[in-house]
Amino acid sequence: MSRRWALVALPLLAMLAFACKSPGRGPSGDPGEAPPPVKGYPSSMVALGDSLTAAYGSCLAPTSCPRNSWATGDGTQVDSHYRRILKANPAIGEHARNLARPGARVGDLPGQATAAVAQKADYVTILVGGNDACRGEMTSVASFRAEFDAALASIKKGMQNARVLVVSIPDIYRVWELGHTNKIAVGVWKSGICPNLLGNPTSTAAADVARRKAFKSRITAYNGQVRAACAEYGPRCRHDNVANFAFKFTMLSAIDFFHPNAAGQEALADQTYPSSFTW
Repeated sequence: MSRRWALVALPLLAMLAFACKSPGRGPSGDPGEAPPPVKGYPSSMVALGDSLTAAYGSCLAPTSCPRNSWATGDGTQVDSHYRRILKANPAIGEHARNLARPGARVGDLPGQATAAVAQKADYVTILVGGNDACRGEMTSVASFRAEFDAALASIKKGMQNARVLVVSIPDIYRVWELGHTNKIAVGVWKSGICPNLLGNPTSTAAADVARRKAFKSRITAYNGQVRAACAEYGPRCRHDNVANFAFKFTMLSAIDFFHPNAAGQEALADQTYPSSFTW
């Protein structure tokens, strides 16, 4: 082909390729028209929190894996809140944001709430607190409540009509119960995962037993504040108590034997999905 014909043909081929792409169509068939919202379901959502909601380790890699998130995941392994809503209300399609970050503590929640308000949403999920108890000096119960309240205040001011689901911290102590007799898990935990719970996991020394009990007690206290904060928020907030959610060993990621794998994320989605969105 001569250079002249090549210069003419390439733009024509590009135009044909573009024309062959199927544009998004709404229910009426008009290109780009969004489907109408279905009454009784949110048409947008945002998830706030830490590594549990970021689905850390659920893709067999030491990193976040949002597609497997119990809240906003859009992958095929987890039937998340987003995917369940999508089946009933296609208007939520591509309108789910996950602002959760591994390592986040309750002190990071107000910032996440501010970011959520900037994006607007009909439905907000919040699950945070494990990191506040896991390492170093645990966040005081009073400080935990103050930060949680600050985040809820931002949401209430900026998204008055949003439905808010606050989820209790699952029974993380259960992870130690399941894994402290497993040599592989114990070896992995030596890297420093949640040391307030998992440090010296096989020890029965009084100090180690007391440390683990203090961890469990603090998580229980945080959960009490989560429940109370939601009650004070008003009717637009719903509390889902999964404090006794029992992880199975098969629900833990082989990356760290601490975070939920895809099966664990699926179980959290099952446990926390609202029976309706009428609140």
